[in-house]
Amino acid sequence: MTESMAAQPHSHHYHVPQPSLYPFILSGGMFTLALGFILKMNGFAPGPWVMLGGVGIILYVLFGWFGKVIGESQAGAYRDWEDKSFRYGMVWFIASEVAFFAAFFGALFYVRTISVPELGNMVSAHGTTLWPDFTGAWPSAGPKGAQFTPMGAWGIPALNTALLLSSGVTVTWAHWALLKNKRTQLNLGLAATVLLGATFLGFQAYEYYHAYHELGLTLGAGAYGATFYMLTGFHGFHVTLGAIMLTVILGRTLKGHFTPERHFAFEGVAWYWHFVDVVWLLLFVLVYWL
Repeated sequence: MTESMAAQPHSHHYHVPQPSLYPFILSGGMFTLALGFILKMNGFAPGPWVMLGGVGIILYVLFGWFGKVIGESQAGAYRDWEDKSFRYGMVWFIASEVAFFAAFFGALFYVRTISVPELGNMVSAHGTTLWPDFTGAWPSAGPKGAQFTPMGAWGIPALNTALLLSSGVTVTWAHWALLKNKRTQLNLGLAATVLLGATFLGFQAYEYYHAYHELGLTLGAGAYGATFYMLTGFHGFHVTLGAIMLTVILGRTLKGHFTPERHFAFEGVAWYWHFVDVVWLLLFVLVYWL
C-alpha cells in the first residue's frame, strides 16, 4: 500500500450502500402488476385496479430509490471507482439492448428474405402450388392474412426521423454546455431534447391510430403487422423511458446538480438517447423505406 493510500484509506474505499427494502418492495409491485394483468385477461373485474396498485408501488420505489441514489451522489459518496463501475455497467446495459433489438431485426430478416419467399414457392406432394395466388413478395400478411396498406416512409416516419436526429443534436449541445459550465445552455438543450422526444411519441401514437383505423395495419395483419409493431412498439417504449430519464436529468440540472468534472448520470442518459436514435435510423430504413 502506498503512503497516499495509507494516509487516505476512506477516499479509496468503494461505496457500499446500507441494506434496503426497496428491492423486495419493487418485486412485490411487479408481482401485483402481473397479477392484475392476468386477472384482467381472464375477465375479473378487479384486474385493472390491481394493476393500478402495482404501478403505484413501482412508482413509489422508483422515486424513493432513485432519490436515495441522487442524495448519495450529491453527498460525494461516489468517486473514481464508482464512476468507472457505473460506466462499465451502462456500456453492458446498452450492449444488452443492442442484442435485444438485433434479435427482432433478425426475425424481420428471416421472415422477409427466407420465410415469405419460401411460402410463395411451396409445392405440395402432388406437385401443385399450395397457394397459387400468393407471390411471396414483401410486404406481406402471408397466404391467408388480412389485407392492409403498408405504412409509407415519407410522412410521419420521415418527420419522426428528423425529430429524433434533432434531439440527438440538442442533447449533444447540452453536453457541451455542461463541460463548459454554461448552465442556461445546458437547461435549454435538455428541455429541447425532452420536447422533441415527447413530440416524437405524439406522432407515433397518431401513426398507430391511423394504421389501425384507416390502413388495416393491425397486429393481426400477418408477418408484416407483427414485425412492424414489434419493432416500432419496443422502440417507442425505449423512447418513453429515455424521455423520462431526460426529464429527471433536466430537473436535476435546474437544481444545480452536476459539474464539468462529475456528471455521469447525464452522460449515461445521453448514451442511451443516442442508442435510441441509431435504432430508429435502422427502423426507418429497414421497416419503412425498403
